[in-house]
Amino acid sequence: MVSHAHQGTTSSALTRLNLNAARALGIPPHGYAHLLGLAPEHLNDDLCRPPASTSIRIAELATVHAPWTEVAGLLAQQSAIGSLGVWDYLITSAPTPLDGIQDAAVYLTAVVDTGTDTLQVTEDGDLITVSHINKADLAHEAACAVRACALGLYLQRLSHAAQRRLVPVRVTLAAETPRRHDALIALYGTRAIEFEAPVSSLTFLAPDLKAPNPHAQPGLSAVLRRHAEQTLATAIPLHNWLDLFRTALAAAPQEAAPTLSDVARRMAISTRSLQRRLDEHGTTWSGEVETLRRARIVELLHHTDLGIDAIAARSGYADARALRRAVHRWYGTTPAALRRTGPAPAHASARTRSWS
Repeated sequence: MVSHAHQGTTSSALTRLNLNAARALGIPPHGYAHLLGLAPEHLNDDLCRPPASTSIRIAELATVHAPWTEVAGLLAQQSAIGSLGVWDYLITSAPTPLDGIQDAAVYLTAVVDTGTDTLQVTEDGDLITVSHINKADLAHEAACAVRACALGLYLQRLSHAAQRRLVPVRVTLAAETPRRHDALIALYGTRAIEFEAPVSSLTFLAPDLKAPNPHAQPGLSAVLRRHAEQTLATAIPLHNWLDLFRTALAAAPQEAAPTLSDVARRMAISTRSLQRRLDEHGTTWSGEVETLRRARIVELLHHTDLGIDAIAARSGYADARALRRAVHRWYGTTPAALRRTGPAPAHASARTRSWS
């Protein structure tokens, strides 16, 4: 499942994983605190998808402070089952580990930028190979760490699904041969690691991945797939500063008109700087506020039974008359007529907060 809207972004869960590793390594915050998507309202919101460049920069900083083999091991240690959200449970709750990793490949977008990362599962007789292809523009050491960590995450979750430690018969890494790789031996449970390979992969005996999961529940995988789809449909990609501004604006209380000073304070910049940045992005404060109001009004008309007075109050208008004038200006009709046209398409209403 690939969405162009999500390309260039990763899940906030993955960003938190990278940030936790940076803190564990003692990297000074001034090296990364300014990066897009690290504000608490974005980082702690599982609907937000920070820029992939933020995780890339943190990974690069990490490999300056420690060997890439240790960074890979630390990232894997920081990622407990469930820390990557529904994607984890697609693997651990499937009928077999193979079913789970195949679902994980389909919904990889739920975690990473599938514009640069791909998960492939291939069967060849009695062997099954799980491959991770990473083409992100990272510094060399950081790329090695990311590729090694990805395999570690897959192995952890497959082992959790099987309820026993799975040991691959072979590991290949598209990474340079390190001086020491004790951390990788511990991560994969084997010394059969081949470096400088074309693709990073784990190869298992087919019976290991085809055996029934001890705790699988019939029908649960279908529920989790639907949940993953819904999560992606409602996700808010934060590609740039303007996306961050719009999430801050949308977070303002709906019962009152948002103010420039409140949003500037939320974003930790001056009102003058905020207006200047909006101008640089070809938009204005008043235009953004009107777009937000318009989206909220359409959402309330199509998805609630609230009266026009209540909708006016919730969207920052003085009264129903002001709301009717606004709706007529936008659509050339009345709120009641607009409501009768029925709800907007699901993909449109899901993006009320991001205008993407």
